[in-house]
Amino acid sequence: MTVATSLIPGLDDIVKRSDPRRRGEIARAIAALFFQDAAKLRPDLVDLFDNLLIDLVPHAELAARADLAERFSYLDNAPPHLVGELARENEIMVAAPVLRRSPVLDDAALVEIARLKGQGHLLAITERPILSADITDVLVERGDRDVVRRAASNAGATFSDGGYSELIKRASQDGVLTLKIGQREDLSGEHLKELLNGTLGVIRRRLSSVVNPSRQVEIKRTMVAIEEAALPPGPRRDFSAAQRTVLGLYRGGHLGESALLGFAKAQKYEESIASLSAMAGVRLTILDRLIAGDRYDPILILGRFLNLGWPTVRALILLWYGPHRKPADADIEAARNNFTRLMPATAERVVNFWRNRQPI
Repeated sequence: MTVATSLIPGLDDIVKRSDPRRRGEIARAIAALFFQDAAKLRPDLVDLFDNLLIDLVPHAELAARADLAERFSYLDNAPPHLVGELARENEIMVAAPVLRRSPVLDDAALVEIARLKGQGHLLAITERPILSADITDVLVERGDRDVVRRAASNAGATFSDGGYSELIKRASQDGVLTLKIGQREDLSGEHLKELLNGTLGVIRRRLSSVVNPSRQVEIKRTMVAIEEAALPPGPRRDFSAAQRTVLGLYRGGHLGESALLGFAKAQKYEESIASLSAMAGVRLTILDRLIAGDRYDPILILGRFLNLGWPTVRALILLWYGPHRKPADADIEAARNNFTRLMPATAERVVNFWRNRQPI
């Protein structure tokens, strides 16, 4: 029996022997006195109510506990011991309101609860208007998919460097989480690069469409940097002379399929790629990487997009093989069939994607 309990005749007997409904009725009656003038209560009176209610509320029926937790969760001067007890309840109906918003709970209490309680408690904590890095570290470490997604969506959440790295690691297997992290205003350039590096291309494209314009530019630049860093070591091609040649053809009005066919037949790789880049509007370094790959499909796509004839496309395929390799007739015929079947709309979608990969 507390000192506060002894001030009310018979209250101790109610606490010890009464059923939960009776305890709930008494708790509600005492809480009603608190709510009548809560803003004006002195700290010593708040402590008195705290001592009274801490003996009653935890033993009251579930509905009474949930109702009082909801009402106390909005008060700056709610009885602190009672709020702490409610927040630690296993019944999430009781704990959730105070975990979501009670200003009485400090970071130490929230970290303790996040470390010990279940996913329902963690999910409620993610809805607080402000979350410190100490709290989010635990949420990212212990939380399930829904908890981590909700924490990443909270604009008032702060993440430590370690917390961000763990968040990004989990995002590599969760496209929804990737999108939520990518939209955070506090995402640093390094963390953005880390996020994109472990993300599938389809998620990257989706991310580029949902973030603000300034972040879109940053994403595209980061994607180009990641792709360039992945290039194999060795000398890079020098396109400067080829670009000057192509620019001269363009200014003279002679850049077209005929010039491209001439470059391809002469096995002039740099001039051919520079011509395709200018004609298709795709960044030169991206086009070079695509065509220098282990498949000639990009040539078919560019040929259909630019409405090139089969002789020009065939010459570009032979350029891809190089002067020291001769493809089988069956391979060339298969390439012609694939080129014929390729829909212009499909080629246009792919080329537009290649264009969007370049920085603005």
